[in-house]
Amino acid sequence: MSTGKSLRAVVAVPLKEDLCELIERLEPRVELVRDASLTHPMRGPADWSGDPAHERSADEQRAFDEMVDSADALFGIPDVDPAALARTVAVNPKLRWVMTTAAGGGGQVKAADLDRAALDRIVFTTSAGVHGGPLAEFAVFGVLAGAKNLPRLAQQQADRRWTDRWEMRQVDEMTVLVVGLGGIGAECARRFHALGAEVWGTTRSGTPVDGVDRLVSLDELATAVSEVDAIVVTLPGTDQTHHLIGAEVLSAVKPGVIVASVGRGTVIDETELLAALDDGRVSFAALDVFEVEPLPDESPLWRHPRVLVSPHTAALNSKEEERIARRFAENATRLLDGEPMRAVVDTVEFY
Repeated sequence: MSTGKSLRAVVAVPLKEDLCELIERLEPRVELVRDASLTHPMRGPADWSGDPAHERSADEQRAFDEMVDSADALFGIPDVDPAALARTVAVNPKLRWVMTTAAGGGGQVKAADLDRAALDRIVFTTSAGVHGGPLAEFAVFGVLAGAKNLPRLAQQQADRRWTDRWEMRQVDEMTVLVVGLGGIGAECARRFHALGAEVWGTTRSGTPVDGVDRLVSLDELATAVSEVDAIVVTLPGTDQTHHLIGAEVLSAVKPGVIVASVGRGTVIDETELLAALDDGRVSFAALDVFEVEPLPDESPLWRHPRVLVSPHTAALNSKEEERIARRFAENATRLLDGEPMRAVVDTVEFY
């Protein structure tokens, strides 16, 4: 489908009718097939997998599968279920493009365990980048919370205890290292730069990024962390990034470093992070993502006095669904016009 006059796209997850109509207005060559009665209803904004208590009848499941299997392109992995993706890929040789609603959709594609022929036949794209602004704001919030010692302020207020004045750290006197300069990382860099921080960022390509004062290769990471005041982690979860922020890196950090994590939880070794928090190498950690989600009740992170736990909610925003719908329409235009698509999944490393 690199060229052509139309594209039959099936909405395989819940999507409001006004957003379906928006896609059709933005790219009239898309024949957008949907049936809201066959998708699991959302429980809240951007709840793409829908209510798990909702069940289809046998007839409804058959109708849903037939609809999905008629697609040239899919808006969303069916039910956000890798097994359902594998099923429709196997029976639909016409399928040429799937857009995941998750920014980290590469992991879902990997979980479908598709063969190389299918991975080469189908273009997989994600919503990477549409969440950049909200996640960057959380990263800034996390670094500010650490710089201003939010835990101490909260405890003193709870105790109604007025102490002597004490010094706070200033962001415009800090060096912030953004680990991963993709869509989220670039937004983080822009905001920290605007606040006056010196911004460093890791890169594999070496391509300059606005607002980044120094590019750092991943090979230099353990050296770079010894010179920075805050580390913002934005990387996707892949085999290559698993526990990248682990014993070696955390043993080399500048004492008192602040950590904010808004990429994927598997990038940070939580056992090693806890050890670094306990001995003061890390003064504060603001975490929106975790190795296991939901965060288990027994995790020490819940109770640690210098950890801020956010239940993977920093990107959730009432406009998220619209931004993803617009991304789908934009990529549909690119596909139909034979132009490079945005946020294409690397089907070797799955990011």
